[in-house]
Amino acid sequence: MKRRTNKAKGVLLVAFLVFAIVVGLLVLRKYRTATQPAQVAPQTEQAPDTRVVTLFFGNEEGSGLAREGREIAVEDTADDMVASVVDELVVGPLGSLAPSLPTNARVLGAHLKGDVAEVDFSHELVEGLPEGSSAEMTAVYSVVDTVAANFPQVKGVQFLIDGKPVKEFKGHLDLSAPIPPDFTLEKK
Repeated sequence: MKRRTNKAKGVLLVAFLVFAIVVGLLVLRKYRTATQPAQVAPQTEQAPDTRVVTLFFGNEEGSGLAREGREIAVEDTADDMVASVVDELVVGPLGSLAPSLPTNARVLGAHLKGDVAEVDFSHELVEGLPEGSSAEMTAVYSVVDTVAANFPQVKGVQFLIDGKPVKEFKGHLDLSAPIPPDFTLEKK
């Protein structure tokens, strides 16, 4: 019987030592991870700065303009930023609003000259614009109100087609002078 208790004590002692070693290793591992400085994974690509802009499209009923917010990348210059905002109008609405510009129109550039923004479109803008005063008004004022809403220093927009000033698109609006914004066309 004495032999059994010695053997049981030996097994118990070995089990206790194994347990103590495992717990000691776990504590040591926890200590090492707690004292090591955290390694930050290097960023492979930095996200560009973005800005939320307000775009004006035709409202659902076709009786005026309605706002749509959109997040776009920030450009290096104010001229490039104006061109990017107007480019988003060409892309069209993301929601249920109606497009205000033909999708094949291209923005060739934009220039801020004092309180006037000159926006240069390709000839596809005029060619793709539907007939009628309503379509022309929606196109013109969606550009003007969008630019004025996002760039408060702009008091008017001068339209250019292929780098040249235009007097009209389809004969309904006089575009020979800069067009001031008209936010009364917005239907809530």
